[in-house]
Amino acid sequence: MDRRNFLKKSGLATAGLVVASQLSSVESLAEQIENETQFSLPALPYDFKALEPHIDALTMEIHYSRHHKAYVDNLNKACADNKIKAGSIEELLANISKYPAAVRNNGGGHFNHSLFWRLMQPNGGGLPTGPIAEAINSNFGSFDAMKLKFSEVAKSRFGSGWAWMVLRDGKLDIGSTPNQDNPLMDVSELKGKPVLALDVWEHAYYLKYQNKRVDYITAWFNTINWDTVNELYAAK
Repeated sequence: MDRRNFLKKSGLATAGLVVASQLSSVESLAEQIENETQFSLPALPYDFKALEPHIDALTMEIHYSRHHKAYVDNLNKACADNKIKAGSIEELLANISKYPAAVRNNGGGHFNHSLFWRLMQPNGGGLPTGPIAEAINSNFGSFDAMKLKFSEVAKSRFGSGWAWMVLRDGKLDIGSTPNQDNPLMDVSELKGKPVLALDVWEHAYYLKYQNKRVDYITAWFNTINWDTVNELYAAK
């Protein structure tokens, strides 16, 4: 083989090795990304401005695009760092006492917000109908009584947290949790299946309502998607 052909073939072989190495690196990176992204940010079911005037567009944009996204990103990182393979977010939360605080905080933040967006809709609110209306009347006496109790719990949650209506042992109950805890967690004092949730962290309302949490709670009742609440109530 003459020198020119040798160099040509050697160059092609070297190029082939480089390409193979690059492909291997890309595949390794793709595998790493897949392993580190068990959870993803769900699509928001409406525009940022859709819940105005009750919840303003800027709050919605920041709340969803920054806060919720940060919980998802940090949850994936915490799971990757601790080599946690979760079957689902619900399974993760049910055994949250086994995991570090970063998984608890960000896992709760991801689940809570994913549910919260679904529980609101444009032109929502009004009186509940169907099975959830019957259950509310049966458990609390009336919708007004339920609304009063829920509002009081949401108002009195000290600092950051969530207010909930949950289904437990066939009955509805109302309570709250601190920070990003929720009733699915094995460490939560309030347990049950969430059917209604309200975020009372200041970032959920401060731009529009400042420190007037009560005004925010009152306005939020005008956004509730009772169809979703009924679906959650009926789900096994």
